[in-house]
Amino acid sequence: GFRSIAFASVVGVILPLCCIGTLPVALTLRRKGASLGAVLAFLVATPATSVSALIVCWKLLGFTFTVFIFFAVILIGLVMGIIGNGMKLSPGDGAAPSQPRGCCEDSLNDDPACQHSFFFARIKGVLKYAFITMPKEIGAQILLGIAVASLVVASTPIQYFIQTYLTGAVGYVFILIFGLIDYTCSTASVPLADALIKSGMSHGQGLTYLILGPITSYPAILVVKKQFGWKVGWMYIAVISGMSLLAGILYDIFVV
Repeated sequence: GFRSIAFASVVGVILPLCCIGTLPVALTLRRKGASLGAVLAFLVATPATSVSALIVCWKLLGFTFTVFIFFAVILIGLVMGIIGNGMKLSPGDGAAPSQPRGCCEDSLNDDPACQHSFFFARIKGVLKYAFITMPKEIGAQILLGIAVASLVVASTPIQYFIQTYLTGAVGYVFILIFGLIDYTCSTASVPLADALIKSGMSHGQGLTYLILGPITSYPAILVVKKQFGWKVGWMYIAVISGMSLLAGILYDIFVV
């Protein structure tokens, strides 16, 4: 329901996880029974900002800017979650696998041998999930995403084009493209946004980048597509792009 989406959004804003670290946590929540809306809200709010990013943002861009982006990220998470809960997934997309129950889960068994066996079975299950199951699920997508992002960052012509033409009347179009193809974590993106603003960008364009850049990494998009299908993947990109663009425009109109 709505409460789970709101909880995922608020907690996500606080947690100091980058996009890559958010992915296994979100997928584990899904397998434990969280709704699609709550998982998508978590995937939006968690990489977008964190306590450390908000502190840096406050120092460089001011209190008003920090408060605005804090609530903007929560609102985007809520919208994403509500839309996600209203979507119908194809059979098998993001479904939780059945898990066998141990003897100590089915009854209040005080047998020390059973408890000892249950403990080591749990440890074995944790290690297998962390180092075998999860890498099989999303490892290839993460590596591919990092490779593409590295190629973009290392390309001098692309970087020069973005940095040269990221101002003016079409600034929002460029910042939308730049945010989609670039990836930095929420804290590291704040100094870059501050530098772009001081170079001539508006505060709203900087805010759009701060929301869009950390969320729409290639690994996140590839994992969302693999786990939930292209329908959810395109919705994920469209909602984040539209809402972050709207947040930036509203900031320029009503705050600056």
